[in-house]
Amino acid sequence: MGATRGLLLTIALSVAAAAAGAWGGARYVVGQMHHPASLHQTMHESLNLTTEQDRRIGGLERDYAVRRHALEAEMRAANADLAQAIQAGHAYTPAVQQAIDRSHHAMSELQKQSILHVLAMRQVLTSEQTARFDDTVAKALTEDPS
Repeated sequence: MGATRGLLLTIALSVAAAAAGAWGGARYVVGQMHHPASLHQTMHESLNLTTEQDRRIGGLERDYAVRRHALEAEMRAANADLAQAIQAGHAYTPAVQQAIDRSHHAMSELQKQSILHVLAMRQVLTSEQTARFDDTVAKALTEDPS
Protein backbone atom coordinates (compact mmCIF):
# COMPACT_ATOMS: atom_id res chain seq x y z
CA MET A 1 0.00 0.00 0.00
CA GLY A 2 2.86 2.41 0.81
CA ALA A 3 4.47 2.00 -2.61
CA THR A 4 1.16 2.61 -4.40
CA ARG A 5 0.52 5.72 -2.36
CA GLY A 6 4.04 6.99 -3.13
CA LEU A 7 3.57 6.32 -6.84
CA LEU A 8 0.23 8.15 -6.87
CA LEU A 9 1.77 11.09 -5.04
CA THR A 10 4.66 11.20 -7.51
CA ILE A 11 2.28 11.12 -10.47
CA ALA A 12 0.08 13.85 -8.97
CA LEU A 13 3.09 16.06 -8.30
CA SER A 14 4.43 15.44 -11.82
CA VAL A 15 1.12 16.47 -13.38
CA ALA A 16 0.93 19.55 -11.17
CA ALA A 17 4.51 20.52 -12.03
CA ALA A 18 3.91 20.05 -15.75
CA ALA A 19 0.73 22.10 -15.68
CA ALA A 20 2.38 24.82 -13.59
CA GLY A 21 5.36 24.90 -15.95
CA ALA A 22 3.16 25.19 -19.02
CA TRP A 23 1.03 27.88 -17.40
CA GLY A 24 4.09 29.78 -16.16
CA GLY A 25 5.77 29.60 -19.54
CA ALA A 26 2.68 30.89 -21.30
CA ARG A 27 2.28 33.74 -18.79
CA TYR A 28 5.94 34.70 -19.29
CA VAL A 29 5.58 34.79 -23.06
CA VAL A 30 2.34 36.77 -22.88
CA GLY A 31 3.94 39.19 -20.43
CA GLN A 32 6.79 39.77 -22.84
CA MET A 33 4.42 40.46 -25.73
CA HIS A 34 2.14 42.96 -24.05
CA HIS A 35 2.94 46.59 -24.50
CA PRO A 36 5.08 47.68 -21.60
CA ALA A 37 3.77 50.65 -19.65
CA SER A 38 6.57 52.74 -21.14
CA LEU A 39 5.25 52.19 -24.67
CA HIS A 40 1.73 53.10 -23.62
CA GLN A 41 3.04 56.13 -21.73
CA THR A 42 5.15 57.17 -24.70
CA MET A 43 2.15 56.92 -27.00
CA HIS A 44 -0.28 58.85 -24.87
CA GLU A 45 1.88 61.13 -22.76
CA SER A 46 5.17 61.86 -24.50
CA LEU A 47 4.35 62.05 -28.20
CA ASN A 48 1.90 64.94 -28.04
CA LEU A 49 -0.67 63.14 -30.15
CA THR A 50 -3.25 65.17 -31.98
CA THR A 51 -6.90 64.48 -31.25
CA GLU A 52 -7.15 62.61 -34.57
CA GLN A 53 -4.06 60.50 -33.82
CA ASP A 54 -5.38 59.69 -30.36
CA ARG A 55 -8.73 58.64 -31.84
CA ARG A 56 -7.11 56.41 -34.48
CA ILE A 57 -4.72 54.80 -32.01
CA GLY A 58 -7.59 54.24 -29.58
CA GLY A 59 -9.42 52.32 -32.30
CA LEU A 60 -6.31 50.24 -33.03
CA GLU A 61 -5.91 49.48 -29.34
CA ARG A 62 -9.54 48.36 -28.99
CA ASP A 63 -9.25 46.08 -32.03
CA TYR A 64 -5.98 44.60 -30.76
CA ALA A 65 -7.44 44.01 -27.29
CA VAL A 66 -10.16 41.82 -28.81
CA ARG A 67 -7.61 39.72 -30.74
CA ARG A 68 -5.26 39.53 -27.74
CA HIS A 69 -8.01 38.35 -25.38
CA ALA A 70 -9.10 35.66 -27.86
CA LEU A 71 -5.53 34.37 -28.24
CA GLU A 72 -4.96 34.42 -24.48
CA ALA A 73 -8.14 32.37 -24.08
CA GLU A 74 -6.80 29.94 -26.68
CA MET A 75 -3.56 29.59 -24.72
CA ARG A 76 -5.49 28.90 -21.50
CA ALA A 77 -7.56 26.26 -23.32
CA ALA A 78 -4.41 24.66 -24.71
CA ASN A 79 -2.91 24.54 -21.22
CA ALA A 80 -6.07 22.91 -19.91
CA ASP A 81 -5.81 20.34 -22.71
CA LEU A 82 -2.17 19.79 -21.81
CA ALA A 83 -3.00 19.18 -18.16
CA GLN A 84 -5.76 16.76 -19.14
CA ALA A 85 -3.52 14.91 -21.61
CA ILE A 86 -0.73 14.54 -19.05
CA GLN A 87 -3.19 13.38 -16.44
CA ALA A 88 -4.73 10.86 -18.83
CA GLY A 89 -1.51 9.20 -19.93
CA HIS A 90 1.29 10.27 -17.60
CA ALA A 91 3.53 10.11 -20.65
CA TYR A 92 4.54 12.19 -23.64
CA THR A 93 1.63 11.09 -25.78
CA PRO A 94 0.33 12.44 -29.10
CA ALA A 95 -2.34 14.30 -27.10
CA VAL A 96 0.38 16.01 -25.05
CA GLN A 97 2.24 16.98 -28.22
CA GLN A 98 -0.98 18.26 -29.80
CA ALA A 99 -1.72 20.45 -26.76
CA ILE A 100 1.84 21.80 -26.80
CA ASP A 101 1.57 22.56 -30.53
CA ARG A 102 -1.76 24.30 -29.96
CA SER A 103 -0.24 26.44 -27.22
CA HIS A 104 2.80 27.33 -29.34
CA HIS A 105 0.57 28.27 -32.26
CA ALA A 106 -1.50 30.61 -30.08
CA MET A 107 1.64 32.20 -28.57
CA SER A 108 3.15 32.67 -32.02
CA GLU A 109 -0.06 34.23 -33.34
CA LEU A 110 -0.20 36.58 -30.35
CA GLN A 111 3.36 37.71 -31.00
CA LYS A 112 2.54 38.34 -34.67
CA GLN A 113 -0.59 40.28 -33.77
CA SER A 114 1.37 42.33 -31.24
CA ILE A 115 3.98 43.29 -33.80
CA LEU A 116 1.33 44.11 -36.41
CA HIS A 117 -0.42 46.28 -33.82
CA VAL A 118 2.79 48.17 -32.97
CA LEU A 119 3.48 48.74 -36.67
CA ALA A 120 -0.10 49.92 -37.27
CA MET A 121 0.20 52.46 -34.45
CA ARG A 122 3.51 53.65 -35.89
CA GLN A 123 1.77 54.47 -39.18
CA VAL A 124 -0.39 57.02 -37.37
CA LEU A 125 2.63 59.00 -36.12
CA THR A 126 4.57 61.84 -37.70
CA SER A 127 8.23 61.36 -38.60
CA GLU A 128 9.27 63.25 -35.45
CA GLN A 129 7.08 61.03 -33.27
CA THR A 130 8.28 57.79 -34.86
CA ALA A 131 11.90 58.30 -33.73
CA ARG A 132 10.89 58.38 -30.05
CA PHE A 133 8.37 55.57 -30.57
CA ASP A 134 10.96 53.38 -32.33
CA ASP A 135 13.42 53.87 -29.47
CA THR A 136 10.77 52.84 -26.95
CA VAL A 137 9.84 49.74 -28.97
CA ALA A 138 13.49 48.72 -29.39
CA LYS A 139 14.08 49.07 -25.64
CA ALA A 140 10.95 47.08 -24.84
CA LEU A 141 12.07 44.24 -27.10
CA THR A 142 15.66 44.11 -25.85
CA GLU A 143 15.29 44.85 -22.12
CA ASP A 144 16.13 42.09 -19.72
CA PRO A 145 12.90 41.54 -17.76
CA SER A 146 14.69 40.32 -14.63
